[in-house]
Amino acid sequence: MSSATHPLITTVKSLVDAATAPTAGLSGAAAHGKFPLAGGPDGFVGSVIDSSTSLIAAQRHDIVRFGMGAPAAEVIPTEELKALAGEALTVESFGYGATEGEPDLIEAILGLADSDGAPTSAERISVTAGGMQGLDLAFKLFVSPGDLVAVESPTYTNGSATAFAYGADLLEIPMDQHGMDVDAFEAIVGELDRVPKAIYVIPNFQNPSGTTLSEERRRKLLDLAHRWGSVIIDDDPYGDLRFSGEHVPSFSALSPQDPQVFSVRTFSKVIAPGLRVGWVDADARLRTLIGNAKQTMDSCTNVPAQHMVSRFVTGGGYADHLARLRREYHARKDAMVAAIGRVLGERARTTDPEGGFFLWLTLQGEDAGVDTEALFETALARGVAFIPGAALSPSRQFRNAARLCFASSSPERIEEGVVRLAGALDAVGQRP
Repeated sequence: MSSATHPLITTVKSLVDAATAPTAGLSGAAAHGKFPLAGGPDGFVGSVIDSSTSLIAAQRHDIVRFGMGAPAAEVIPTEELKALAGEALTVESFGYGATEGEPDLIEAILGLADSDGAPTSAERISVTAGGMQGLDLAFKLFVSPGDLVAVESPTYTNGSATAFAYGADLLEIPMDQHGMDVDAFEAIVGELDRVPKAIYVIPNFQNPSGTTLSEERRRKLLDLAHRWGSVIIDDDPYGDLRFSGEHVPSFSALSPQDPQVFSVRTFSKVIAPGLRVGWVDADARLRTLIGNAKQTMDSCTNVPAQHMVSRFVTGGGYADHLARLRREYHARKDAMVAAIGRVLGERARTTDPEGGFFLWLTLQGEDAGVDTEALFETALARGVAFIPGAALSPSRQFRNAARLCFASSSPERIEEGVVRLAGALDAVGQRP
């Protein structure tokens, strides 16, 4: 089948038309009060997740927030970070830093890689402004307009939006309880007249589904990438947040120093998102290119934040901090699964993640016809927010599904949020 007509491929051109393009009404002659915009901005599709934060902030009533994937405020080590600021920050903290990152932080990252069973080297590490800058660097390096990029379906909307910004055609690969269906992926590519340039995957506690890619599938995905000459963009913000089940080796552990694996990591989910500190682990030959690309963005990642993160990771309490996060998130996940089972019963089924922040809810029975985008408005008015399923698919599948974040709310608030969600579902079902 021609890739141009394949139902699982979404292009920027098919995603937006002249009326809905971001540049509509803006692009044109300056003499007519418009802007001489480039063509590329039509690919700036943005993030429904990030936009929802502004929408919720504008509300004036109480809202249980299952939408934004953020650490719970009470488990962010605020007091420790405030104390560390006095110890870690020096006059050097307020000057420019090396583009590749502060040496002490790189050493700390190498220690974390060793403990994860995937040793790496300083020459492979570049510190970034959070995980999103790492994704931007990956797509900037590997994707040209019209290149095919494979993504999980559903997928993280910020990742797919970044791929679209560089003109990618996105190929959605179905998932099951073991993550991306790699056998189906191989069969789908076999039907096409081209192979993917990049494969974007969130292997651990996937955002949004919560599923984990099995070791067997990771090995086969590596084999396919080698056969096709594709780069695996390995986005793993949640790997340290496993609270049940067995550890699954990373791509880097399964295929050490693999030039076709570009790993993106962040401290946002395990320390604090506002610090905006992450890193990429990639072939050392790419480091100059990564540095050149980063220097057109910000020259260097926030130096005071790097010094604080370095001291926090190496100061002796990091393992205890992670252990606390795992306990808290395990309890919250269990609370959400139990509340959904108790309140919604057979009206919905969910995934049951072994870590991370999210689970995936799919409406069933008579409720299967409810569009969760329409449900969102009613739910928000009743005091609960989530991310509709269609927002997490380039081709807008999963209209009867939703991503729910359990990490940000206490068990008591989770119970209240699920009750409000059920009330919204009842109200939508009663409409003529």
